[in-house]
Amino acid sequence: MAIGVFDSGVGGLTVHRRLVDRFPQADFIYLADQANAPYGPREGEHIVNLTRAGCERLFAEGCSLVVLACNTASGIALRRLQQTWLPSYRREIGRPVNVLGIIVPTIEAATGMPWEHEAERRGDKVEKLDVLAVFSTAATARSRVYEIEIDKRRQDVAVFSEPCPELAQMIEHGAGAVELATKVEEHVAAVTRRIGRAPHRAILGCTHYEIIADMFRAALKPGTPLIHQPEATADGLAAYLEKHPEYDPGSSSQRRFLTTGRPGAQNTLVETFWGAPLSFEQA
Repeated sequence: MAIGVFDSGVGGLTVHRRLVDRFPQADFIYLADQANAPYGPREGEHIVNLTRAGCERLFAEGCSLVVLACNTASGIALRRLQQTWLPSYRREIGRPVNVLGIIVPTIEAATGMPWEHEAERRGDKVEKLDVLAVFSTAATARSRVYEIEIDKRRQDVAVFSEPCPELAQMIEHGAGAVELATKVEEHVAAVTRRIGRAPHRAILGCTHYEIIADMFRAALKPGTPLIHQPEATADGLAAYLEKHPEYDPGSSSQRRFLTTGRPGAQNTLVETFWGAPLSFEQA
């Protein structure tokens, strides 16, 4: 058995790297749906279908769990797959499998509250708001998942989502540092204008953005804390595996990288982030 990590492209490698560090003995299979990336501009039903196809491929490769290392897939497809597809699929293959996302652990990290917690609704005016900026794909921003779920748990956190429609694709295609930094600065300036002040904290709500986290730090007000999805996801998976021993993560430290796109080496930016050359097999 193994743990699958799925993303539309290479951004999920940021989560994958942290999971490998946390679970060095586990077996991991990474699948990038580069033939259909980016997911951000796509309609919801198409995102659900693409995500289901990716999960099916990873389960067929022997994974017992799949982590959706993609905010768009997690926000748009995860609940649908868990409620309407997984129950019948488990019966079909005759073994326990599950799909987990990265938004739940991110929101737990952002609020300091467990997912099950719901804040008591009070009529009192909140005296001091914690202003949180979320940089994400257009589809994630349209879903308003961060605004809705954080408001359920913390009434003192005001969420402002900033859609960054081109940024993930620029990273995927190996855009230059100056071009990327300029685009990040534009989005930080845009959300700052909408808020009317600099945000207190920020979530990099697309796993591609972790690859250029230093550019967000440089563009934001100095000292602005970033909530990092890879760390939050690793914490969440560790807690899940402890509660659910029926899911076998494997124990031979296998590492495989699959893509629906062009197999072979990835761009220099991705390899620099990963710290070693990366070669993908054809999925």
